[in-house]
Amino acid sequence: MLTIGCHLSSSKGYFAMGKEAVKIDANTFQFFTRNPRGTKAKAMNPEDVNRYLDFAREHGIKQILAHAPYTLNACSADEGLRTLARDTMKDDLERMEYTPGNCYNFHPGSHVGQGAEDGIRYISDMLNQVLTPELHTTVLLETMSGKGSEVGREFEELREILDRVEQKDHMGICLDTCHAWDAGYDIAGDLDGVLNRFDRIIGLDKLKAIHLNDSQNPLGAHKDRHAKIGEGYIGFDALKRITVHPALRDLPFYLETPNDLSGYAKEIAMMREIV
Repeated sequence: MLTIGCHLSSSKGYFAMGKEAVKIDANTFQFFTRNPRGTKAKAMNPEDVNRYLDFAREHGIKQILAHAPYTLNACSADEGLRTLARDTMKDDLERMEYTPGNCYNFHPGSHVGQGAEDGIRYISDMLNQVLTPELHTTVLLETMSGKGSEVGREFEELREILDRVEQKDHMGICLDTCHAWDAGYDIAGDLDGVLNRFDRIIGLDKLKAIHLNDSQNPLGAHKDRHAKIGEGYIGFDALKRITVHPALRDLPFYLETPNDLSGYAKEIAMMREIV
């Protein structure tokens, strides 16, 4: 069965997100751990989490994906911002222990002129400070579109970060289809070629999740503007091939398209019909 969901608001808690997921025929979902444009986070509610865990077991909700706030920049030139990123991720990973066995996704960040090599070193240093053998969460580096000074536009940069992390078993990759396309990876015209390159450089065993999005930009635009499924330059047929590809079909897919809940329900139904 296709594992697919969308991004849901965490403001009402885990149990509410679980109910919303089931309402739109999703069997997974993504959510922000805290204010996506800030650092504030609501206190954990163990009773709410336990209600959600029971509900998830009953309704077959599978691996969920927490998303770090956009303000987290582990490779900033500003030491204070790097410290904030480290402390935020450490707190988020402690919160994730309430729902063990899931994934936590973050944008590697922007090196803001220092160069990718310094950025990669800062990111891996932070991960080595926050990852411990006792954690029950897999941390995912997201593939990026390459706008500005983003780290992670190339598979090689992600590989270099992974190589420097000590707790390798706690690391993986989330491939964002819009970002990969905007970075110049032709997932519409040469999906097998892109996946073969990913496998050679990183290893498909490290690919743990897919952000399934169309793109408002042509191939290699190095921008980041998501489009609804089938309404962008990647196109419906290409995204369909991604969901049924033998190397990808068993992964969880998360929609980040510009939609409300009813729009997500339509896209989930559309992708389920394919399978």
